Amino acid sequence: MVVLVGGTVVDADGSRVADVAVEDGRIVAVGDDVDAPGAELDVSGRFVTPGLVDAHVHLGLDGRPDIATLQLENTYDGAYRAAANLEAALEAGVTTVRDLGARGTMAIDAARAVDAGVVAGPRVVASGEVITMTGGHSHWLGREADGADNVRAAAREQLKRGAEVVKCMATGGVLTEGTRTGVPELTREELAAAAAVAHAAGRTAAAHAHGREGIENAVEAGFDSVEHGTFMDRDVATRMAERGTYWVPTANAVHGICDAGAEGGIPAETVAKADAALEAFDDAFDHALAADVPIAMGTDAGTPFNEFSEIPRELVRLVDHGLTPAAALEAATVGSASLLGFDDLGLVREGYRADLLVLENDPLEDPSAWQHVDRVLSDGRLV
Repeated sequence: MVVLVGGTVVDADGSRVADVAVEDGRIVAVGDDVDAPGAELDVSGRFVTPGLVDAHVHLGLDGRPDIATLQLENTYDGAYRAAANLEAALEAGVTTVRDLGARGTMAIDAARAVDAGVVAGPRVVASGEVITMTGGHSHWLGREADGADNVRAAAREQLKRGAEVVKCMATGGVLTEGTRTGVPELTREELAAAAAVAHAAGRTAAAHAHGREGIENAVEAGFDSVEHGTFMDRDVATRMAERGTYWVPTANAVHGICDAGAEGGIPAETVAKADAALEAFDDAFDHALAADVPIAMGTDAGTPFNEFSEIPRELVRLVDHGLTPAAALEAATVGSASLLGFDDLGLVREGYRADLLVLENDPLEDPSAWQHVDRVLSDGRLV
């Protein structure tokens, strides 16, 4: 047993001074002067929060300017990269990630390796290969499929391999040469086939969607989350809120590309598409917040200049785009945990998993506090 003594607990339930006792990977007590045998960790003057949950990462990517160069590498290179990314994320205070696209079974294997204690890292919820139309966004690292029957088969393949979520490309994307960011790719019928497979197996479905029509197709097809949602308008935001469809904005990704620009070695086409996306991003946030769309934190970590060690910067981005620090905290903890299917994660509450951070400063006052982690507990173990 470990008891965190004298800190201020901060989570979506609010802020309060309390001790936190942890045993066998679970929080067993939260309150004043917890009387529990075990090692005491004095956290006086600091802030105890849930671990961060990143609902959108790519373990096989490494932040390089042009991800297309990864096509020249072999799978062993990718496996080492995934292990390094897992370690960097955990040290930054990220205790759960959802991988939404890797080659073959790389992310699924990473999830198993973490569970088995082979590598250190956050727990991983993996999608396996993304499902995309022939020649569509991320076709070179995904599973190409056309027509509802073929998409259905592709989704079943991912589940057979051990995927916990099915990921589909509803529109083009920023990073794939020749695709147009907001233009629909998989049709509504194709998307519905994939979502039905996922839900029949008790899994979730995530849709990469930038443009308004693609977002609407994903929502009406029954997807649980829309990733990016760059060109969201008021009508589709309202529909997302009515259906309970989560939005995962991935602000770190678009800012990383725009901030580095072509001078950073990013292909000019990619920069131009990212610049256009960033121009629309504030409007998307306005529509989502006005409609009360549920938001889960995700970063697209691994994309250009978007390092796993910098995942906590996403909370600053969310606040810059209009969320309160409390709303950003909720999106990055219990909000993302709920999207990923965890009902015992993301709060500092008895019975919950003991994924905890000790921060130097109050994240409700300063969202950059997440970038200064003093201690990390993952499943009750000090990292």
